[in-house]
Amino acid sequence: MGVIFLTLFIDLIGFSIIFPLLPDLLTHYLQIEGHSGIFGWLLAQVDIAAHWLGHDTNFTAVLFGGVISSFYSILQFIFAPFWGSVSDRRGRRGVLLLTVAGTALGYALWVLSGSFWLFLVSRIVCGAFSGNLSVATAAVADITTREERSRAMGLVGAAFGLGLVTGPLIGAFSAQINLLKYFPSLASWGINPFSTPALLSLVFCIVNFFWIRARFSETLSDSSRAAALEPRVRNPISAILGLSNPAVRSANLVVFIYSVAFVGMEATLTFLAAERFGYTARQNGYLLGFLGLCAVVMQGYIVRRVLKSTGEVRILGVGLLISAIGLLGIGYASSPGLLYAGLACLAAGSGLVNPVATGLISLYASADEQGRVLGIYRSLGALARAGTPVCAGLLYWAFHSSSTYLVAAVLAIVAAALGFALPRPQK
Repeated sequence: MGVIFLTLFIDLIGFSIIFPLLPDLLTHYLQIEGHSGIFGWLLAQVDIAAHWLGHDTNFTAVLFGGVISSFYSILQFIFAPFWGSVSDRRGRRGVLLLTVAGTALGYALWVLSGSFWLFLVSRIVCGAFSGNLSVATAAVADITTREERSRAMGLVGAAFGLGLVTGPLIGAFSAQINLLKYFPSLASWGINPFSTPALLSLVFCIVNFFWIRARFSETLSDSSRAAALEPRVRNPISAILGLSNPAVRSANLVVFIYSVAFVGMEATLTFLAAERFGYTARQNGYLLGFLGLCAVVMQGYIVRRVLKSTGEVRILGVGLLISAIGLLGIGYASSPGLLYAGLACLAAGSGLVNPVATGLISLYASADEQGRVLGIYRSLGALARAGTPVCAGLLYWAFHSSSTYLVAAVLAIVAAALGFALPRPQK
């Protein structure tokens, strides 16, 4: 578990370094490319949407960030089930090494992305090789008993949360170091003002590769590999609809609905804080850090204790209801104190939902399909991230900010109603 925890933690740091950089990336490529080429076409489409809604260039930046994030998520949606299936058939270790190496290639392209099209290619490559998260999660299922499965997934959630807190901080600070200031001649190689955070992502990826190679032992038995289906890239929607286990289908539906609600919050929280309370970028950083740290404590410690006395289905439903209360608290907060209280409530709810949902899906699935089923689970999360940021941004700017959080809370309540109806897993 320690090896897997560090594998996920290092991976999530590299993945999330780019999060705080998207507005500045827009400004940078606008300065060097204007409205020409792929960048100009993409920006023109975003400008049309912003103009249609009667908003300014700040809204254009919001939509642009959502579109760039969607490229990665769409590729993850397509390939996560495939890499999970490959790991069921070929083993976890080899697939982890391959996907981490592919991700390193994507980061290397980012380091040298002096043009927007190369930056876009780097995001596509990283998205296509992003199956390492679902494969590492499947490895947790391989090495744990059914009784301790959901508690172990709490540690997986803690690794996710800790990585997603650390990465953006590293990205924000490293972006202050412009290599061109010290080595102007590197511009001919594609080095740009964001090459330092890109280089750090690459370094983290290389460290992860050698860490897995040195310390990660194969977790999947030969018998499970022999029983697995032959992997192939297929329509991800068909892979989801083709799940033969009704409990897995129902649990995935619950998680997908909740993911849409949570991602809608993520996409608009900093804008709500800036608009309603005048928060600066630093204050928003503290806000996101608070959310992440609460989630780490909840998933890494509290949920593991709660699972000793309460079943997964009940915890999932309660967590979804607590999340709904937190979303309403954020959306209708009239002071910074109430905003933080709503965030703490949401963090508590999501800290219950995420590890328990992962554990439930793993428990519903058989031993020879853990990678495929958990890959589909991650794929649905990517699908939620592909379209929700743009849709939430449209809802946020077209109507009052509270409307976005009211819709998100309703979705969480719907997910809770479906969650309480899930069957209890056999252990």
